[in-house]
Amino acid sequence: MYNRYLVLKETLETTGSGKMKTGGGSMTPIFPAKTQVLMTYKRQESYEVGDIVACRCRGRFIDAHLVIAKDLTKGYLIANNHGHQNGWTHNIYGRVIKAEWGDTVKEF
Repeated sequence: MYNRYLVLKETLETTGSGKMKTGGGSMTPIFPAKTQVLMTYKRQESYEVGDIVACRCRGRFIDAHLVIAKDLTKGYLIANNHGHQNGWTHNIYGRVIKAEWGDTVKEF
């Protein structure tokens, strides 16, 4: 079975970087709604508040949400760009370093 999230996770674990197309409206206005965005991710040892990350939170894969808090015990608090908190996780796979859609390229 093909699962693009698992492919990205494995690619980040083996090579340290990977790409995946995403869409939706949870990160507007950083990324446009209802548009396929090609994200480039980079694996890191740790992540900071404000990073846009791919992770697994409460059993669900999340392809591009914000780290809004860090805690040594709880891990990272993940949320969309509209204030909805997904929860705490230790399972971050990589940080968005570039996003591409149409003629737009945005680096982070």
